[in-house]
Amino acid sequence: MTSSADGTTAEAAIPSPAAPPAAPSPADAFSVGRRVLILVMVVMGSTLYATTLLIASTLLPQMQGTMSATQDEIAWAMTFNILATAVMTPMTGWLAARFGRRETMTWSVLLFTATTFMCGASNSLETLILWRVLQGALGAPVIPLSQTILLDAFPKRQQGLVTSIFGMAVVIGPVIGPTLGGLLSELYSWRWAFYMIVPVGLISFIGLRLTLPADRPTGRIALDWTGFLSLSVAIACVQLVLSRGQRLDWFDSGEILIETFVAILAFWIFIAHSLTARRPFLNLGLLRDRNYALGLVLVMIYGMLNFTPMVLLPPLLQQHAGFPDMLIGEIIAARGVGATIGFFIAIFVGRMDPRIGLIGGFALQVISGLWLMALDLNVDAATLMANSLVQGIAIGVIWVPLTLATFATTSSANLAEGTAVYHLLRNIGSSFFISICVAEVVRASSANYSRLVEMVNPFNRSLLLPWVTGAWDTETVTGLAKLSKEISRQAAMLGYINAFGLYTLASAMAIPLILLVGGRSRAR
Repeated sequence: MTSSADGTTAEAAIPSPAAPPAAPSPADAFSVGRRVLILVMVVMGSTLYATTLLIASTLLPQMQGTMSATQDEIAWAMTFNILATAVMTPMTGWLAARFGRRETMTWSVLLFTATTFMCGASNSLETLILWRVLQGALGAPVIPLSQTILLDAFPKRQQGLVTSIFGMAVVIGPVIGPTLGGLLSELYSWRWAFYMIVPVGLISFIGLRLTLPADRPTGRIALDWTGFLSLSVAIACVQLVLSRGQRLDWFDSGEILIETFVAILAFWIFIAHSLTARRPFLNLGLLRDRNYALGLVLVMIYGMLNFTPMVLLPPLLQQHAGFPDMLIGEIIAARGVGATIGFFIAIFVGRMDPRIGLIGGFALQVISGLWLMALDLNVDAATLMANSLVQGIAIGVIWVPLTLATFATTSSANLAEGTAVYHLLRNIGSSFFISICVAEVVRASSANYSRLVEMVNPFNRSLLLPWVTGAWDTETVTGLAKLSKEISRQAAMLGYINAFGLYTLASAMAIPLILLVGGRSRAR
């Protein structure tokens, strides 16, 4: 598999067991020109999700001001989008079987484009979150279907080349998005960063509609609605607890208690149903495979690390360090450049033991986390770009060996379902960890502000020394207001350092788990 800058994936085919010669593939009936058009349109459609996610991360400060939202509230625009994608991704197989690949792919792209436009047109926090949820849910089938469509459209002798082209395009595409989005938001407003996606989406929809071959729905896959709904409710309630807990004082709030109870009940129903149903939504029996079980834990940690810096850095840089939106976009884009470099490194690392690449990648994450913890509000753009580049390299290096190690002992018959759970946990990890880190920033900022202002009083003799107070004035209301603003900046920086500490800790926790991963070949 290959990885994009934001962790969305182009799923490369895992080699199948040797089989007798098969009949000529239907792909041989396509002309070269039609195959090229399919490749271009599929790549265009599949990069939309990653691009909108990265653009949204650079727009959080502007959206926060427009919606008069707090930092934890505006973060919902990211977390609930990721959560909706996580919940809907495992349904891709059922949708394709029920409506056909062509219909599912084209209408997903069109509806995703429409909801992207509505995100830009939103005038309240509630409508923005609603359209972001629909954007993630309706666009979820695009990434899983893209590789399947390409593998069907091209003969086996060309599939390796096509997969490489597709992977590189998905990696490079999101590099451009944040840069253009940051420029448009600075020149006009954050809404135009969403609007610029619309023409590309419409072109992709028309192109896919004209080039993809028509296919008949098979309708053979039955969806386990009990398992799907119970899991969706459990995940949604946990996300609400994490997103609103800090604001509502956690379990002193009746709402949080109700959401926690519903989450536990729904999760219990999901587990009980999955263990007793003949064809459950997710097969828990796959967890008996040690490599696969460890891989799920590692990919959840990978998801935790994937988007968190992109959500934390823009508000910090714009509101407290005075960075313009365009420069923030370039810093985020450097992560995409790093992912491209990591993609090439992973090609060579993949020839060795996957554990080597995993340890190296997570070690780079630890280094980038420690680096972030050492920053202050006087940091320059070059330092942040270098750090973002290191994060991107780590993301690119980790993905391929992580996928190989996870499915090394998984039978071919279980790959489709195993992959669905794999991406589900990656997205859940991202959504949950972002909420935890934002809650820590809000909590620590408030607590540190309270502690720091205690030092500003007439009994603090240090404030009588001119080389301590400098230009700060504690004798006038204006001077105290300026001092309060500076204390708020420093308190917020301490909160972000705590969040970066959680990021570093999560990175370090993955390394001991990697040593437990086995190296057996994949079961047939």
